[in-house]
Amino acid sequence: MDNEGGGCLSSFIDHGTVESHRLFLARRTVLQMLCDRGYVVAPPDLELTLSAFRSLYGEYPDLERLRISTTLVSDPSKKILVIFCGTEPVKLATVQAIFNQFGKEKLYRMIIVFQNKVTSKARDCTENFPLYKVETFQITELLINISKHSLMPKHEILKDEEKQNLLQKYNVQDHQLPRMLEKDAVARYFGLEKGTVVKVTYDREITGSHETYRCIV
Repeated sequence: MDNEGGGCLSSFIDHGTVESHRLFLARRTVLQMLCDRGYVVAPPDLELTLSAFRSLYGEYPDLERLRISTTLVSDPSKKILVIFCGTEPVKLATVQAIFNQFGKEKLYRMIIVFQNKVTSKARDCTENFPLYKVETFQITELLINISKHSLMPKHEILKDEEKQNLLQKYNVQDHQLPRMLEKDAVARYFGLEKGTVVKVTYDREITGSHETYRCIV
């Protein structure tokens, strides 16, 4: 009986590397994020299991193989590139090397996933890159998809026409709407920029269902 119990318990133990597990979770969240933003993501990539990920990339994945390149479904000319950095501290030279390699590509956006602390100069470099929008995430921010949390209300990004109709309906300007910071976790997940209006739908047993609108500032 003891041996049988031990065998059952051992089936719940992850015998793979922590590195592969973290990269699997982070890459899965990034793929889900891209899909939610309207980018082309193949269903098999979204459905990849941890064991399949390890079979494909190994216990110590080559970060270059984890790189993601895709385009918007609505506009194939808008390309995004996702890069995973190593575990060493991120200095200005690290970011400069990335831009030297990919800076001249015709990109719409770039996402860089860091696994270690980032110096202020390196962060300033990413925030002020002149050719296209560069977003950065720490890998710890991507281990769980916040948009899938049971307590997270539904977020819908309004199109320009929908935004204008909303403002006309209530006779307000966008700066008079409730605010959501551009650095808010939800705004970063969806890649929202200033001026974007989001419809937030709450559905609670106690308070019932209600809607509000927030403008990114």
